[in-house]
Amino acid sequence: MPENVTITIDLLRHGEPIGGSKYRGQTDDPLSEKGWAQMRAAVGEHRPWDVILSSPLSRCRAFAEELATRHGLPLEFDERLMEIGFGAWEGRTAEELMRDDPGILVRFWNDPLNNTPPGAEPLARFRDRVDAAWQDLLARHRGRHVLVVCHAGVIRMCVARALDMPLDRLFRIQVPNAGLTRMRVDINGAGMFPRLVFHAGTL
Repeated sequence: MPENVTITIDLLRHGEPIGGSKYRGQTDDPLSEKGWAQMRAAVGEHRPWDVILSSPLSRCRAFAEELATRHGLPLEFDERLMEIGFGAWEGRTAEELMRDDPGILVRFWNDPLNNTPPGAEPLARFRDRVDAAWQDLLARHRGRHVLVVCHAGVIRMCVARALDMPLDRLFRIQVPNAGLTRMRVDINGAGMFPRLVFHAGTL
């Protein structure tokens, strides 16, 4: 009989960075004091994980390092878990973008494939690198409980792929600062079956 294995994956978005809400993408702003408090509150003193994976950007990395040190957990960094690159939008707020073009964000949210910001990472390329990281996680951490400290875009992509959502619906998934999403993946001889347990919660 093929072995049945379950992987539990917690996806934790970073807290608020210095500079507040903006299209930050791969700009490496650190967490604000509020952001630190948000992330600490999201996990509390819980320690259900076997390993922590993290984006190398400082708004994820610093908290992942603190948590791994506090609980004596192994920590790995993966560049494939970085946020999508927003090109010319990086560093700009939604208000700034809409002041220049009132409909720009609605067009992007409704059809991100055809309204990509200038110089941004193509959505299909982002999907492929997140998928590669996800498949590597599943191959290397079978039977474990994994915490992934990452970004809203990465969490959206993981949820969308698990639920077979079309790529152009990605931005219909809202991910708050320090929101935690739990997924379980059952693996057996017939393949893999991912399930969304909860989204945008805390422990």
